[in-house]
Parts: sequence; structure tokens; C-alpha cells
Amino acid sequence: MSMIQDLMKIATRVLPVDPSFRLVEREDLDRHVNEAQQHALANSKDAFLLSVMRLLALPGNGHTRLIPNGAISVLPLRFATIGTVVRLLDSASSFSVAMGGDLISINGVPVGEIEFAAEEFLAGTQQRKRVIGPILFVWPSALRRLGVSSGGDTIEYRIRIETGQISELLLDTADVVPGSTLYPRNEHGKADASWSPKSFLTVKDFGQRGLLLVLPSFFDPGETELSDAVSEATELVRSRPDIPLLIDVRGKTGGDFLRIMPLIDAISEGAQDRRVGLLVDKFTFSAAIVFAALLKHRLGDRLALIGEEMGDGLTFFAEGGTIDLLSSGAVVRYSSAFHDWAGGRIDKTTPAKIAERIVPAGTLRLDRIWVANSDDVETLDRFYRDLLDSLNT
Repeated sequence: MSMIQDLMKIATRVLPVDPSFRLVEREDLDRHVNEAQQHALANSKDAFLLSVMRLLALPGNGHTRLIPNGAISVLPLRFATIGTVVRLLDSASSFSVAMGGDLISINGVPVGEIEFAAEEFLAGTQQRKRVIGPILFVWPSALRRLGVSSGGDTIEYRIRIETGQISELLLDTADVVPGSTLYPRNEHGKADASWSPKSFLTVKDFGQRGLLLVLPSFFDPGETELSDAVSEATELVRSRPDIPLLIDVRGKTGGDFLRIMPLIDAISEGAQDRRVGLLVDKFTFSAAIVFAALLKHRLGDRLALIGEEMGDGLTFFAEGGTIDLLSSGAVVRYSSAFHDWAGGRIDKTTPAKIAERIVPAGTLRLDRIWVANSDDVETLDRFYRDLLDSLNT
């Protein structure tokens, strides 16, 4: 099978259907399609994938993008952006001294310059680009395309470790691993790339201080565990109508917000002076953003948004689905429906079940900026207590 067939899938099943492309000039589309076609004809897979990444990034819609992770090979370093800093989270044991350090440069090129050069290949908001961008830092073909590498046998990474010292890592470009082993399709920012939530609900009762609900995912292929978790959370919230709530949706990458509506209703029906804290981060996407918008619309100033800006804005295109590109091995994520949770607008692409729920939430400004630098349970518990105390005042 030829990569031309991969491109044909995009040209026939994505570009005419995905409404996010309707504001992209035809001339721009044709130019990027032609570039991808030339690389496909030359059987240059990585160049083809990078061209398709640029093509699908044109609308600036994060739900519409190429996911190259399963199709490429990368150097054995796992980077993720924590706050605004690119951090080394995992690597071969020989690089253990640099673990947890901040990336300073690659081949002498400052990381900020690389991020700027990479922007045209990455879809969505600045925060989403920070989530999906680090894979480009270890993909040798991308580093050549970004002007960081000339195609030599080695690539040098400079990492600032906790003591402030600089560690230099020299990697052989032939020493690569499958991209998906270090960079999951739904990036969560954890050190372990294979991390997945152990349950759909974790509860911690801090007595009169308040109740913590951790909701790591709204996506449940089995369709029962999430419903059970929502029922449990709903019952808990209704049984404690007067105490503050702290809800953690950091790292929640997607799902179906309609299945969470009973919990939203229960939270909204609590005491009129009940305050709710919502923890979010750049790895918070899709249904969790809608969750935040609905709570903000219903609770107003009683909702405190804590963390960092989420991975998408309130106006975006979503739904749609994925397409496997069988020749190149990549995946295309495309959209089919318009969402506007800022102004409460809909259009003909918005599904009726979503249109009837859309509200004008306005903006979701952070009430407190916080970036987690540790998963230590004791540290988090102290932080949770402090937050609940602030909600009580």
C-alpha cells in the first residue's frame, strides 16, 4: 500500500468533512497537500508525516491533527512540558543523573527557538502544543526539518539538573525506539509513558474541611465503570451538601461529558454558599473542559479554578473520529462538530444532544496558578488541605 493512499484518505475523508478547515484558504490547502504528495511519491515516510502534520495544523484546531507516535522511531528520552519548562522524565539508565532536569538546548540550539520553529507542525492552542510538542525533540527527522540537526550520527542534549549543573547527553541517532513506547497518544505528562488511571474515581474525605474527588478520565469503553463512579460521586456529593468540594481533573484527556451530567447536577444543587475548587492543567482536555464550563456557568464565583491553563480553549471543533493511515502507520484525528462554550453558540454541525447543553460560560480565568512538580502523596495531601481551607474562608 502506498502513502499516496494515505493522503487520499485525508483528502477525501477529512478535508471536505472537517468544519475546522472552512476558514483555511484553498491555496494554502493545495500547497500543503502537494508537498505531502511529493514526499509520498518519493517514499519518504518521515518527511511525508511531517508535511501532513503541517497540513492538519492549518486550522489551529487541536482535535484535528496527525498523531505520528506509532509510526516513528525516537531517541530514548521522554520529555514533557511541566509548566512552561521541558523536563526529562525518563531515559536509559546511563542518563539517570539528568532525570528530572530541564532541557536547555539540543545541538546548541536553545529550546525556546526549537519550540518556535515547531509551532507550524503542531495543532491547537499554545498549551496543547506544549503537550504534544516534545516528541519532536527526540524524532531525528523532525530535528533535521527544524534545523536543529544536519543529519549527523549524534545529537547532544544539554540538561540543567536540580543542583544547577549542566549535564550533556550525547545520543547516537541509530539508537532509537518506537515512538509510542515513550510518547502515548493521549499525553498525560507522567514519567511512566504507559501510565493509566487505576479507577474512575478516588475519594478522600477531609471531614468538615471538605471532600476531594479525583476524576482522572471520562472515557470508558466498557460503559459501566464510569457510570458506577459517577453514581458513587453523585451520592457522596448529595450526602454532604454543605461542605466544600475539591475536584481534580488534571490529566483528563477526553471522554463523554453527557455521562457526567448527574454529578454536575448534584454539585449545582448543593447549598447556596458551597464553594467548589476545580484543579486543571494543560493535560486537561475535551469533556473535562466542558465539565469546567458547565460548573462555571452554574456556580459563578463559587467555583475556584486552580492550576494552569487547560489544553484547549472554550471554542473548538470536536466529535469526529480517527483514521488509520495503513501505509505510514500514523493516525489522523479529525473533527465534525462546532462547540462554543464561551458564547454558547452552535451551528449546523453541532449535534442536537450537545446543542441543548451548550451554555455561554464566558471565560475560564484561573483563580490560582499552580503547577504540580511532585506526585508525592504527602505533599499533595498538604496542598489539598490548604486548598480546602481556602475554600472555607
